[in-house]
Amino acid sequence: MQSFIIIYIIPPIPHKTRKKTKGKLKKTYYVHGDRMKTIVWANEVDKKSIPQVGGKGANLGEMLNVDLPIPQAFIVTADAFEHFITTVGIKDEIINILSKVKVDDEKSLTSSSKAVREVVRSAKIPWNLEVDIVGAYKKLSEIAGDKETFVAVRSSATAEDLPEASFAGQQETFLNVHTKEDLLDKVRECWGSLYTPRAIFYREKQGFAHEDVKLAVVVQRMVHSEVSGVMFSSDPSTGAPEVLIEAGFGLGEAIVGGQITPDTYKVSQDILEILAKKVSKQTWMYAKNEAGDTQKIEIPEEYQQAQKLSDEQIIALAEVGVRIERHYNEPMDIEWCIEDSDIYIVQARPVTTIRESAPAEAKEEDRAETKELNVLTKGMPASPGIASGSVRLIADETELEKIKEGDILVTVMTTPDMVPAMRRANAIVTDEGGMTCHAAIVSRELQIPCIVGTTDATQVLSDEMEITVDADKGRVYEGIIKMKGKAKEEVAAAGVVASYVPITATKVYMNLAVPSLGEKYSKLPADGVGLFRIELALTDDIGEHPMNFVKEGREQEFIDKLAEAIQQVAQPMFPRPVVVRTSDFRTHEFRGLKGGDEIEPVEENPFIGWRGCSKYVSTYEPAFRLEIRALKKVREEFGLKNVYMMVPFVRLPSELKRINELLEEEGLKRDNDFKFWMMAEVPSNILMVKEFAQYCDGFSIGSNDLTMLIMGADRDSQILGNLGYFDERIPAVQRAIAMLVKEAHEEGKTVSICGQGPSVYPEFTEFLVKCGIDSISVNPDTVENTKRLVASVEQKMLLQRVRKLED
Repeated sequence: MQSFIIIYIIPPIPHKTRKKTKGKLKKTYYVHGDRMKTIVWANEVDKKSIPQVGGKGANLGEMLNVDLPIPQAFIVTADAFEHFITTVGIKDEIINILSKVKVDDEKSLTSSSKAVREVVRSAKIPWNLEVDIVGAYKKLSEIAGDKETFVAVRSSATAEDLPEASFAGQQETFLNVHTKEDLLDKVRECWGSLYTPRAIFYREKQGFAHEDVKLAVVVQRMVHSEVSGVMFSSDPSTGAPEVLIEAGFGLGEAIVGGQITPDTYKVSQDILEILAKKVSKQTWMYAKNEAGDTQKIEIPEEYQQAQKLSDEQIIALAEVGVRIERHYNEPMDIEWCIEDSDIYIVQARPVTTIRESAPAEAKEEDRAETKELNVLTKGMPASPGIASGSVRLIADETELEKIKEGDILVTVMTTPDMVPAMRRANAIVTDEGGMTCHAAIVSRELQIPCIVGTTDATQVLSDEMEITVDADKGRVYEGIIKMKGKAKEEVAAAGVVASYVPITATKVYMNLAVPSLGEKYSKLPADGVGLFRIELALTDDIGEHPMNFVKEGREQEFIDKLAEAIQQVAQPMFPRPVVVRTSDFRTHEFRGLKGGDEIEPVEENPFIGWRGCSKYVSTYEPAFRLEIRALKKVREEFGLKNVYMMVPFVRLPSELKRINELLEEEGLKRDNDFKFWMMAEVPSNILMVKEFAQYCDGFSIGSNDLTMLIMGADRDSQILGNLGYFDERIPAVQRAIAMLVKEAHEEGKTVSICGQGPSVYPEFTEFLVKCGIDSISVNPDTVENTKRLVASVEQKMLLQRVRKLED
């Protein structure tokens, strides 16, 4: 099987005309229900057909009608959906359930969603509609030359008046659907996905009646790609008239997931001339076996350096890209693949990353007359931006209701329980903390201006005082001052508008802590999420000590809530990996949760106390099992197999061995489909790499704690930080990291880093790349710059190697 696939794919297949496929696409098949059209073929619709076939279906037909190479498809219409819920008598039941939902109450929203989806799942499709769907599937299989061909089943929402973001990622898609029974089941699952919690929430907030929104289902022949990739019809960064193509062998999951470095080709739009080519080495690819499962296979060494597309294919593909842009009259982001020498377009959307020009940094005189400004306090600029508002002094979590929209939150130091109030604030100012403190990390993710470590903000600022926070410079001014710079909204916009960035061999992931920001940050060009901390899910979404759920017999409630939080990040990121780090609360933080004061002991130094894996293998084990079950639910019930697991603060290999046993007992065994990492943040991890490597698939360096423990310097000590004791660039820390990378690679394990250093120090990032680290996980606001820096370092290293060979 493996050798057959390689021979089939390599070397690249010359482009040829699509006469055979073109003819098939021109055929029209009509399948009708009793009084309505329940099935239409893609070439029967266009962009005006959204009320009938939804956005995806309409766009598919639009491209087919201008003879673009689209895989054959039929669409189960919105009328068919209406026929289904009316005929089987569930429409009134659905409306009744949704009429009682309280969308701002997560429990009510989740339970209502589950109830409606269960109603849809359990209803039998009317016989005449079933006949229509099966008949269309049979005809599609005949066109494909199969008895029962593999298809992709995609939801297509009809509510064209809602904002685009409102429906992003809300409904389901199923790939490699096979047999008529499987198809009918997946169509029903798509219908049910119209009632996900997020979809219900958005419709309620936008004021749309649930019964006015319908769902069509696109059923499209699966394309088993020999070569696949992404194409921008114009330069996505500058808008220059140059087609950019990325290509890799096999199925597109490897490129979309950032798992391989593809070839890159640049073609002029006007004369279709190849301007540049960069051929990358590819050692493996994804391919489908006969059962329809995806498998990873090795590419023979003699083909690993091969150009993925012939020059003729590059030109042919670029020509298709130019046609699509001219039809839509705007630059397009296009996903493509090649099967049996034929080019297929599987998706096309407008490019949203082109900027008219990069804004020049504001000069000092443009910001304000700083000589006349009264500086009230200064601190470290932890999260950039400028904001004004009224001061609200917060002593502890009991005063959070004081914070209203637009206020400035001022406190000694924020805690996880303060996140809801932090969301409402225009800016945050703290007495304590450094670049790795809670306020700094969360503010950067929320994209709220933040200044930390002022030492005296709670003394010099008073309630209702009007101030301006300049978090670009770390200054707090008296009064409301209009200053040119990055306002909160501008910073937020910049965070989700990603410019074109190069592909790198060293993967660049991002760190996340706020589940609700998963959709927003999924638009960034990160290769995945290297660290998703679940602590904020426990405090913000759950708000109760996990052992309290165990004590009261409410285990399933905890599992469901944590799984929903993880889903918010994993679903929009799919298929890119999301590494979920299980809870790493220190005892003083856990005590702040409901029921925590009765469970957690009081420790003098919780930073090196009962935390991480030492909790999992002792009395906290029952709650840790709930965290494992939540991960299992996300992977198996939600189908998000891109979710992996990482455990923090591992002191002994015996801890890791016991956790492996717990995973197997809970049905999550380490294999090619499920990866298990450990944080490397304790010196024993560096000194015993071989022993730890037996029980994990890789290491992720927690440089904050590792630096603290190597240097004996409290990471939250502002005094030691100012004196230079807490710095990842210290030679002792860098030597430890280099040792870990070298010895882990000798054991066949990957190494990443998710500490603060790479987000702050470019020279530290350069050091990591030169060490050969496999991936770097940084704050969302530094993803693009880190990508460019990593690419530059890698290119420099390659040039140095070439020069040595020449010498």
